[in-house]
Amino acid sequence: MVGLSRTRAALEPVRREQIIVLAALAALTALSWIYVYLQMAPMAGMAGMAPAAFAPWRAVDFALNVAFWWAMMPGMMLPSAAPMIMIFATVNRRKNERGQPWVPTAVFTAGYLVAWGGFAVVASLADWALEQAALISPASQSLAPFLAAAVVAAAGLYQLSPLKTACLAHCRSPFDFVLNHWRDGRFGALQMGLAHGFYCLGCCWLLMALLFAAGIMSLLWMALIAIFVLLEKLLPAGLWVARIGGLALFGLALWLLA
Repeated sequence: MVGLSRTRAALEPVRREQIIVLAALAALTALSWIYVYLQMAPMAGMAGMAPAAFAPWRAVDFALNVAFWWAMMPGMMLPSAAPMIMIFATVNRRKNERGQPWVPTAVFTAGYLVAWGGFAVVASLADWALEQAALISPASQSLAPFLAAAVVAAAGLYQLSPLKTACLAHCRSPFDFVLNHWRDGRFGALQMGLAHGFYCLGCCWLLMALLFAAGIMSLLWMALIAIFVLLEKLLPAGLWVARIGGLALFGLALWLLA
């Protein structure tokens, strides 16, 4: 009984830390979805209105667009990144127990989100360029049909590519990532978060581009893509989920063209 009590006492800080980290990730994910929903609600109310041409972008419009894309990313990506973030927190807790310097988990997470902030800038530039070329609909915020089919086909083919497989392997192996990419200190933790974020970018950037095909303001497609990313990263058969999803996307592209 004494040994059992000691074991429970030793596990208590671990459980408390896990609960705190998971609660913080869940709160950040929820805030992301709430923000996106509140931004999309006015657009949904205008869905029945006659389409109009896009107004020229100002600097503030570009900044708001970047903010929208960047705020979208935690809701879609943090659930699938949670295992990596939890392992980083566990390693730092053990370093702290041994009296070694440790780094808050928030630093690693910030690096991860900075990587997706870079994607938000690129996505906003793409949005602006497509509007300038009149290749995206003012009413539906989706690409012209032929271009939408091309994006869907490209996403399907990328799911079957060696680069996708390599990036997905890194995302699915948090222990290996820690062993091969560990850096000490706050700057090292930020570098680790950036590196993991870049692997996730390599894994998912064309899946995110599907939002241009389906409609940037589509909560349904956001949720479907987020669930698919979660399944391919966390399920034991995640690699097959990615490949089957790629074939399904390529079939969808052919159907759209037909």
